[in-house]
Amino acid sequence: MDLLHQYSGDDEPDSSPPPENPNSPDSSPPRLLPGRSAAPSVDDTMLALTVQPHRKTLSNPIDPTQHNVAFNPTFDQLWAPIQGPSHPYAKDGIAQGLRNHKLGFVEDAAIDPFLFDEQYNTFHKFGYAADPSASHYVGDFDALAKNNAISVYNIPHREQKRRKMEKKEGGEEEEEELDGGGDEEGEAENPASDVWLAKNKKSPWFGKKEGLQGELTEEQKKYAEEYAKKKGEEKAGFGGEKAEAVKDKSTFHGKEERDYQGRSWIAAPKDAKASNDHCYIPKRLVHTWSGHTKGVSAIRFFPKYGHLILSASMDTKVKIWDVFNSGKCMRTYMGHSKAVRDICFSNDGTKFLSAGYDKNIKYWDTETGQVISTFSTGKIPYVVRLNPDEDKQNVLLAGMSDKKIVQWDMNTGQITQEYDQHLGAVNTITFVDNNRRFVTSSDDKSLRVWEFGIPVVIKYISEPHMHSMPSISLHPNSNWLAAQSLDNQILIYSTREKFQLNKKKRFAGHIVAGYACQVNFSPDGRFVMSGDGEGKCWFWDWKSCKVFRTLKCHEGVCIGCEWHPLEQSKVATCGWDGLIKYWD
Repeated sequence: MDLLHQYSGDDEPDSSPPPENPNSPDSSPPRLLPGRSAAPSVDDTMLALTVQPHRKTLSNPIDPTQHNVAFNPTFDQLWAPIQGPSHPYAKDGIAQGLRNHKLGFVEDAAIDPFLFDEQYNTFHKFGYAADPSASHYVGDFDALAKNNAISVYNIPHREQKRRKMEKKEGGEEEEEELDGGGDEEGEAENPASDVWLAKNKKSPWFGKKEGLQGELTEEQKKYAEEYAKKKGEEKAGFGGEKAEAVKDKSTFHGKEERDYQGRSWIAAPKDAKASNDHCYIPKRLVHTWSGHTKGVSAIRFFPKYGHLILSASMDTKVKIWDVFNSGKCMRTYMGHSKAVRDICFSNDGTKFLSAGYDKNIKYWDTETGQVISTFSTGKIPYVVRLNPDEDKQNVLLAGMSDKKIVQWDMNTGQITQEYDQHLGAVNTITFVDNNRRFVTSSDDKSLRVWEFGIPVVIKYISEPHMHSMPSISLHPNSNWLAAQSLDNQILIYSTREKFQLNKKKRFAGHIVAGYACQVNFSPDGRFVMSGDGEGKCWFWDWKSCKVFRTLKCHEGVCIGCEWHPLEQSKVATCGWDGLIKYWD
């Protein structure tokens, strides 16, 4: 009722006293609710600072470290220079984008640098200079009047000529004084005296001919002969002879080189044939060959039959071992002076190639152990291959350390072709497309495809994500290449026209970074295998790309692995522990 009474038409204030009973509902006071706003609270501190008339906006530049601004800055505030002795994004206090000098930011002055240097040098030489801020001179006015206000850079031509004449006359007078200065005649002829040096200004030894040596002493003659001999050996080594004279020899370790029927010891057994076409993963160690004194770098089974296995080692020797019968070393080939890098059989196995770090490639007779021929370009051969065609078994290809693939005709000993497109040492040579083409990999992290006999790249594969591929193997169906990549995976490339990477097939899990571990296939193509840097041999399923089995084979690096061509479940591995192991 009180509220209704307040809203009555009476404009005069109500002067009636409050009711006596405040607890009665008729006399309760009004309840006033606090007002609320739906707008968010805003920090208007910076806004109040910016609208102050006595405060300049440039004195409040935006802090570059803050991520949001609570007010609308002006153009001058946004583009104000960075204030303070240091900048949060630069160690020396000035952002890199504001530099135009190695010491920071240097502004252009009102005077040109050439004019400044001119006046600076003029003041230090003559004692006066032009003031750039006004049209008058400062310094020694007597020298200014004497020199007619010239600077160091605008001396008149007649003045330059006069100074040159004075300098020349002064030099002649000084020379006359030295000649007639009372010195003894012997000092003028003595090269060690100052008088002689003044007279012979070209060189302290000018005109001294009595000291020339006519004949060499015995010691000098001996040194010259040794030097000429050394240079001759190096020149011969470049042409095909090695600097270190190592005699080619071979030792047979078997009982007899021919059996009672007159067959050679390298002849394959008559009953050697594949039992079935299905390959199995080996499980256990069968045999160990331990004849090398250093690490084994490569192994190769005898072609087609696999009754012998050839091994190249870092102890400079190549050995061949019996696989089927005794399991002993049959012959040792010694002809390299340094570690042997690669070996390669001919198609029939009667001959093989060996490449060593002594820069020589040797062509051996497997049975007799004689060196048929030696090839060298003066560079280290990293890989050697014979053309697989039966009518081209005399063609040798070698990937060299000087980025070239060199092709020899072994019948004539002449270099018939050079494939020179790589940018690094060549690591592998793999023939594809019925031996009409071959693929090479290099330290330049690329693959190149060549037509045999034509030194022009027909396909160049290089991607930013690619790594060096030190080992490449051809699938038994000749449609795929397996490349050991140094980023711990095996990549598959097609051998068709495009030579594309098969992104669906990728084999990983092993650690090969830094090691040229060999990759290989089973004879039926169902399995992929590779050694790794921890001494293991890995087996993957070709279709699913899953790891099938791993074997701990060697102490150290397992560098090579070969599947037996006939025994479907047997594999040979070699490592840097000097052992060759046979698994079944």
